[in-house]
Amino acid sequence: MKIGIAGGGAFGTALGVALALDGNDIQLWARDKAAVSMMQRDRSNLKLPNITLPDNLSCSSDLAPLFACDTILIAIPAQTLPAFLTAHADALRGKSLVACCKGIDLTLMTGPASTIGDLVSTAVPAMLTGPSFAADIARGLPTALTLACADDDQGETLQKALSTATLRIYRTTDVIGAELGGALKNVLAIASGIAMGARLGESARAALITRGFPEMQRLALALGAQPETLSGLSGFGDLVLTCTSDQSRNYRYGFALGRGDAFDLTTTVEGAATARAVRQLAGKLNIDMPICTVVADLTTGKTDVASALNALLSRPLKEE
Repeated sequence: MKIGIAGGGAFGTALGVALALDGNDIQLWARDKAAVSMMQRDRSNLKLPNITLPDNLSCSSDLAPLFACDTILIAIPAQTLPAFLTAHADALRGKSLVACCKGIDLTLMTGPASTIGDLVSTAVPAMLTGPSFAADIARGLPTALTLACADDDQGETLQKALSTATLRIYRTTDVIGAELGGALKNVLAIASGIAMGARLGESARAALITRGFPEMQRLALALGAQPETLSGLSGFGDLVLTCTSDQSRNYRYGFALGRGDAFDLTTTVEGAATARAVRQLAGKLNIDMPICTVVADLTTGKTDVASALNALLSRPLKEE
C-alpha cells in the first residue's frame, strides 16, 4: 500500500519507518529542503538518531508525490494544521487524512481530526494517538495506539492498513475523546515537568497526574466525549507516559520552567498553546480546571512557580 506522510519530524519519520518495514511504499514530505536532501543522501534524519530509513521510504520537499497518495498521515504541529489544510484543500479532496498531531487550535478551538473535517469536508478525517515515542516506534518496540474515526467502516480499513507486527492499533468512533485525551495530557505533562524541575518530588508529580486526570475528563465529557475513551490509550495511557519520561518534549519544557532554565524555542511544545485554549474553553463552559489554568498562566508569564504552587495548595479542602 502507498501511504503519504506530511511532516518530516521525528514522529512522522518514525511512522514512515515502521510502515515501510511492514512492506508499504511510503512517501514522506518535509518542508525543509536541506533536511530532505540529507534524508535522501544519508538515509537518516537528525531528528531520529541511529535509525536507517528503508529504501521504500521516499522523501521529497515537493507536495505532488504526497498528494498522489489516497491515505495521508499528517504529522505537522497542530497550530499549523489549519493553514496547511486551507492552502491545499483542493489537492486533499476525498482522501483519508489521519491527524498525528495533538492539540487544540487556538483560533478554531477544535482538535486535529475535527479541524480536518471542518476545512476539508470531502475528506475522511481520523486521528492516530496514544502513548508513543518516535524512537520506540522506529526501533520496532511494541506500541499500542488508538485510531479514531467517526465512520467505523473507514476506521476499520485504516486500522488494518496502519497496523504492523509491532504497532498495534485499536479503533474508536469517539473522535472528540481521542482528540482531547491527546491534547490535554500534554498540558499535564508540562505540569509534571514543572513539579520535578522545581524539586517538589515524586509524590507531588503523582498528585498532579491523579488530580489532573479528572480535569481531562470534565472538559472532554462536557464537549461530548465518551468516558471510556479517556480511560484508554488516548487518555490515561498517554497521560502516564508523557508525565513520567523526559522523552516527552512537553515534560522537558515544564522541567525547564520549574528549574528556571532556558528552553530551545525551536522545539514544538503543543501543550503550551493547548493550555491557553483550555483556559478559554474552561472559562466559557464554567469548568473548574485549576492545574491546566496554572499551566496556561505559567507558560504565558502571568505567574511564577512559587505563586502557582501557593495557588494550588491554598484551594479549599474537599472530598475526593
